[in-house]
Amino acid sequence: MDYHAVYRSNAEQYQQLVGAEDVDGNLAEALDALIGFGGLDVVEVGAGTGRVTRLLADAGATVTATEPAPAMLGVAVELAARGVAVELAARGAAEPADRTGSDGATGSVRFCRAEAAALPFPDGRFDAAVAGWVFAHQREWSPNSWQDVVTGFVDETRRVVADGGPIVLIETLGTGQETPNPPADLVEYYAWLEATLSFTRTEIRTDYQFASVDEAAEITGGFFGQDFAETVRRNGWARVPECTGVWVTR
Repeated sequence: MDYHAVYRSNAEQYQQLVGAEDVDGNLAEALDALIGFGGLDVVEVGAGTGRVTRLLADAGATVTATEPAPAMLGVAVELAARGVAVELAARGAAEPADRTGSDGATGSVRFCRAEAAALPFPDGRFDAAVAGWVFAHQREWSPNSWQDVVTGFVDETRRVVADGGPIVLIETLGTGQETPNPPADLVEYYAWLEATLSFTRTEIRTDYQFASVDEAAEITGGFFGQDFAETVRRNGWARVPECTGVWVTR
């Protein structure tokens, strides 16, 4: 699967997928239990269409969400605004859109077009950082240098977070899996995160819920491939199981 092409050109299709993810709300619960983002000033690296951005803001965080792909950023801004007029400024920043969560917590969001390797913020600017389903792509995109690339991303993220502030990575532990079973090419990456960069892992379920088996096959197949779509049909999954890991270091 050419994920670069998806992020570049198929942001709305991607949002159809992630909009169905985590039907039970386990990710928000895990983030709250591990960190508690209410009141924190948070940088998000690789926001995509803003699913995690909105979770953080709904928890009461002030979120600066960075994303390099214009198509993804456009969808994220539109969804975060919820009727509030939010526009990307000429330099890639946006005014914050206020959001009120279901528990009354109020956060805000602003967006910035930026790469993970060069975040346009001063040292120690934020209380915490989050990167959801971002760094693991380097196993495919930089197969001979992924350790150096990811170390650079983590170092750059750490630079903009105050001393002792948490850095949170969210990555897959297997789509179509009922128990954690990460893709083979990511097992080494996760072990390296834990042994070399001192991240600790929490495992959760983030199942997708679709209106029908056909819809599940069509939408998941567009991202995970037609073999996966056939698995969905064969198993009769309108609810597609998924396991996800949340890694934290300080």
